[in-house]
Amino acid sequence: MKADATNTESGQTGSAQIESRQTESRQIGSSQTESRQTGSARTAPSGARAARKRQAIVRAARTLFLREGFGVGMDAIAAEAGVSKVTVYNHFGSKEALFTAVVVGALDEPLGEPRDGDRSEGPDLARLARATDPADLRTALTDAGRAWILAVRADDEGRALRTLVATEAHRFPELGRAWREHGPAGHHPAVADALRALADRGLLDIPDLEVAVLQLYSLLVFPQMVFEQYGAELGDDLSERLLADGVEMFLRRYAP
Repeated sequence: MKADATNTESGQTGSAQIESRQTESRQIGSSQTESRQTGSARTAPSGARAARKRQAIVRAARTLFLREGFGVGMDAIAAEAGVSKVTVYNHFGSKEALFTAVVVGALDEPLGEPRDGDRSEGPDLARLARATDPADLRTALTDAGRAWILAVRADDEGRALRTLVATEAHRFPELGRAWREHGPAGHHPAVADALRALADRGLLDIPDLEVAVLQLYSLLVFPQMVFEQYGAELGDDLSERLLADGVEMFLRRYAP
């Protein structure tokens, strides 16, 4: 009974962490992430007013990066956001950090709440973190994977931003470095938190969380992205087969 109570409490804690992380990911990262990107211990402005400015900066940067590419000036981004250039740098430190925040936010949007009235739903990672046994885990992971795939398919801006990263990295090597330094777990913190919660409760045995996040992403989502980049789309039947086999491969690898 004590073990069951502990597992229940741990599951609830893990669920709360995932729900919190999904909310945080819509605000495009944390000040700790920014510090890693800029290589300093700078603390970003905090508070409700600062959060509104941060969101305005990210929205403006997203619009201008998609329209003009990474070469757009920070002064133009500041003007679009209705803030000073100093404010932009206070929040992000560099254009590389801002661009990375924009793209990371786009990658995590299919994992969170609908944006701008879009009622498509992303995967329920909190439900995944609450899985109670191997059978429940398989069902929750399959359901989450299917929702993730559908959300990625519907995310036109995310697709455009991924293309932009691939294109601009050749012109701006510092962008590629910032992107790599962020790491797979940093790109998908909500997924990392879900897997960590499951490992903490003994449902998965994950010796390297960063590798596990990348493997899950590769098994479930990469096939969709590869086909989309070439103007094609996987059929529903093939997508479902890839999902089922991907979940099976992942669970066999990380079964305790």
